[in-house]
Amino acid sequence: METKTVKLYAPGYVEKRTYIMAVLFVAGNILLPQLFHLLPKGGMTWLPIYFFTLVGAYKYGWRVGLLTAILSPLVNSWMFGMPAPAVLPAILLKSVLLAVAAGYAANRFHRVSLPLLLAVVAFYQLVGTLGEWIMSGDFFLAVQDFRMGLPGMALQVFGGYGFIKYIIYK
Repeated sequence: METKTVKLYAPGYVEKRTYIMAVLFVAGNILLPQLFHLLPKGGMTWLPIYFFTLVGAYKYGWRVGLLTAILSPLVNSWMFGMPAPAVLPAILLKSVLLAVAAGYAANRFHRVSLPLLLAVVAFYQLVGTLGEWIMSGDFFLAVQDFRMGLPGMALQVFGGYGFIKYIIYK
């Protein structure tokens, strides 16, 4: 399995680059879910709203990731009604956990690998599921991503790996 050293960028909140990159990743998190929502249960199966949060946080740090994590679900909900306002707290929780975990992993290990991305996705899903269970009181609802979203988690790990390698090395 190939491991690459990663050149990271971690612009601060006072830099324009932070906001430019966040807007680009939010746009990706708007377009990708629209494509997947053309498929039956596409959003619940493929979890597309998290994809560019992972990529943005891994490549550009937790600040870009956090902006993307918060703005993506809010803008999607406002513009398209998806995610539904009732599930926004759980999606925002998972998005923020993903941004923090991806930013931390990239900063800590300075490389991208499938095991690292698998650990990031597992972390945000497991902790996020626990948080969603606490918020909703419904275990069956909280584990929905594990019941239906395994293809989306695989997309995040393998697709995220390919995309991160592409934007990092090309």
